[in-house]
Amino acid sequence: MTAVIRVTPNDAHFPAALTRCSSGDAPTFLDALGNLDLLQRPLLAFFASVRCPGRLILQAHDLAQELRRAGVPTIGGFHSPVEREALTVLLRGEQPIVVCPARGLARMRVPRGYRAPLEAGCLLLLSPFDEHVRRATAQTAQRRNRLVAALAQWVFVAYAAPGGKTEAFCRETVAWGKLLYTFAGNENLVEMGAQVLQPGDGLSFFDTTGIDE
Repeated sequence: MTAVIRVTPNDAHFPAALTRCSSGDAPTFLDALGNLDLLQRPLLAFFASVRCPGRLILQAHDLAQELRRAGVPTIGGFHSPVEREALTVLLRGEQPIVVCPARGLARMRVPRGYRAPLEAGCLLLLSPFDEHVRRATAQTAQRRNRLVAALAQWVFVAYAAPGGKTEAFCRETVAWGKLLYTFAGNENLVEMGAQVLQPGDGLSFFDTTGIDE
């Protein structure tokens, strides 16, 4: 299996987007395991809060299946239960996936389900944390989420409670100029400019032109 490598702002693979959308705290390095060329693809960030209404959990699962069937390149932390289930669905396909843990990679045990996609070149693990960060915390998760959004061309959020941290995060991504998408029922996100994904046409927002080029 490919070893963890470190890229810095002077490296060709270091994403230029991080210097534009990271609120002044762009990482000084990224540790990577897998295919760094995946960062050149247009990525959809997938977020779902730990507390998510049941009907939206089902819609998020259906959306993940649509993304897999359509081969949409996806990025996320994939930490919450809904995100983990979405990742399980996505890993059954062959589309690019970028997973960003809220901890360092050097001492992380790579899950068995990651091994085949890594060897096939369709999975990348990416982290701005060094080997001393061995557990995810609220602080590292927040920094990781900003990294994910900065690298994405589109941001999808299944649910954000009014007045909560996820809502504040969404407001920040909109301020960066990111295109934000959500499900019906998140009126707080719609009011800040998010577009609603309707059941059955969840991919109508995603311009796949050039993805396979």
